[in-house]
Amino acid sequence: MPMPARTCVPDVGTQWNPPRRASSLDLPPLRQAEKGAGSLKAIVWTVILVMVVYVGIKVGPPLLSEYEFQDGIQTIARMASVNRPANEKILEAVLKEAEKDDLLIRPEDIHIESARGNIRISADYSVVVDLKVFQWTLNFHPTASNDALF
Repeated sequence: MPMPARTCVPDVGTQWNPPRRASSLDLPPLRQAEKGAGSLKAIVWTVILVMVVYVGIKVGPPLLSEYEFQDGIQTIARMASVNRPANEKILEAVLKEAEKDDLLIRPEDIHIESARGNIRISADYSVVVDLKVFQWTLNFHPTASNDALF
């Protein structure tokens, strides 16, 4: 014999739970097979981050040396526009600055132009960075100039 349907109002003292629809919380997760996908993504991003840090550590010192050398030749150009030494003295000062910054620059890679107290110093050099996977050649062209005050 079939059971009678429930009425809208329950009896006093009994707990009435109306039938409810199945929600997404009640269903079993459908993506259980993809548990490792998040871990793989984290590993890939970690490897990329480590590679970027490694390249930064290897490339940073030559870039810093170039910046210090650029600052040094700018100072030499300023002093040369005031003191007006011979080009050979300026060349010696630039080579000394390169040695101080641990740069391998040959004298023929340094170009000095002086006319009426205006000094222009430029240098061309390369640094090879070994990244274990390949060799990266960084080419630098620092230039400094200063016009005479009078």
